[in-house]
Amino acid sequence: MTLLVGVVWGCLRLQTNQTEEKVMTQQQYIIDRKLNILELGEKLGNISEACRKLGVSRQHFYDIKSAVQENGIEGLLEQSRRAPRTGNRVNLDVETKILDFALQWPTYGQVRVSNELLKHHAISISPGGVRSVWMRHQMQTKGLRLKRLERWSAEHGKVLTESQVQALENAKEEKEAHGEIETHHPGFLLGQDTYYVGYIKGVGKIYQQTAIDTYSNIGFAKVYLDKTPLSAADLLNDKVLPFLDHHGVPLLRVLTDRGTEYGHKNLEHPYQLFLHLNDIEHTRTQVRHPQTNGCTERLNQIIQEEFYQTAFRKKVFTTLEQIQVDLDEYMQFYNWMRTNQGKNCKGRTPRDTFIMDVELCSRFIPYNPEVKTSDDL
Repeated sequence: MTLLVGVVWGCLRLQTNQTEEKVMTQQQYIIDRKLNILELGEKLGNISEACRKLGVSRQHFYDIKSAVQENGIEGLLEQSRRAPRTGNRVNLDVETKILDFALQWPTYGQVRVSNELLKHHAISISPGGVRSVWMRHQMQTKGLRLKRLERWSAEHGKVLTESQVQALENAKEEKEAHGEIETHHPGFLLGQDTYYVGYIKGVGKIYQQTAIDTYSNIGFAKVYLDKTPLSAADLLNDKVLPFLDHHGVPLLRVLTDRGTEYGHKNLEHPYQLFLHLNDIEHTRTQVRHPQTNGCTERLNQIIQEEFYQTAFRKKVFTTLEQIQVDLDEYMQFYNWMRTNQGKNCKGRTPRDTFIMDVELCSRFIPYNPEVKTSDDL
């Protein structure tokens, strides 16, 4: 015992000398005090007397002695009595899945991540649980998750151009649409809007024509190099009407802003002529009230955050067709796989909402119910 205490005491003194007489820390004071207890016990040859002089119990003496024999100097350090509450933390596999999901969809909020994990991965975790994982890894905000994606891309050899990085930084502030619009069934009202995506060198200015069925939130999008009436009509002719016709659902009305590409009550205007030929009514939003068409504005924001901000960081596009191919893949995901928290969707996907509620059309207008359950988009 004497030899062991001497060795420990010598090691401690050597470490103390190497600090060049720096101020003693609390841990060093605790170690010194414990070693003094052992040293006094050896010097007096009477453990009870040594404990009585220092005002400690014999049990404390033997605890110190046991700690020195088992762990040396490290055993004399103050040990926390608080046991880690690991039972409250999510499983490591679930945490890994959340981190991987954040790389794939960095703009998703905690509620949507919770819904998506439950629907597609059978992982049940609350939005608060998702946020706790984010906070543990310093990624609790959308900006931090996007920067994490940037670092991940750089570490895996992805070359990011300055314009791609700037596309992330120039993300528009979130806008909240106030008020509600009247929509009773799929096809009752279609919101349409023109969205400026940006400028890509070698391609030019890129505009997106966006449309959404305001009841089911089924979305449509197509990119163009200009903002003209022909582009606005082409989206309806190429994307919207073929889908609705396939399901036997007529389009009754279209809601747009007051842009010149949509015109107003002028059959010489190409877009107005197209609506007239297809027996579709046209309504425009009030001046300085874009929130009237808030669901379409929201779809523009979703596509910007979940598709463009991520796609422009991963890939260099050189033609409009390349963008459209990837955009079509995302819209397929948006309509078929992505849960929606709208008042009619209630956690279902837009496609499921459209198929399950398409029979509502029969209460207002004639339609063919035999084609409503087709799986073709």
